[in-house]
Amino acid sequence: MSSESDDEDILTHVLLPVAHEADALATATALEPYGPAHVTALHVVEKGGGVPDKTPVEQSEDLAAESYAAVRSVFPNADERTAYGRDVAAKIFEAADEVDASAIAFRSRGGNRLMQFLSGDVSLKLVTGADRPVIALPSEGET
Repeated sequence: MSSESDDEDILTHVLLPVAHEADALATATALEPYGPAHVTALHVVEKGGGVPDKTPVEQSEDLAAESYAAVRSVFPNADERTAYGRDVAAKIFEAADEVDASAIAFRSRGGNRLMQFLSGDVSLKLVTGADRPVIALPSEGET
């Protein structure tokens, strides 16, 4: 197989996890030059699993709707999917299976080492635990 056909296969249906409106726009904009055939935006509402949720469900669903609108400003035909759970990476993998995504594309949200440790470093889990290609998109320069 040529690398061009490999790229086309990887970009057939990209799952795009997004955290909030600004992240969704930046992530979709970073993915756009690669020309995916189909995009599904995913927002994971982090549930506490026995502890209080980070944000009320209604507020989280509003955040998801704003994120999907931002993705659609770049990919007008993008699908949307909302998942609920404590393990964000596991929910991303589950959604990728459900929509039969050819790849998962994300932008690292960074943070210091302590924040990465406390959050379980979703980026590391995505890169090391996926059963399909994972595309790490370039991040915008921090100011």
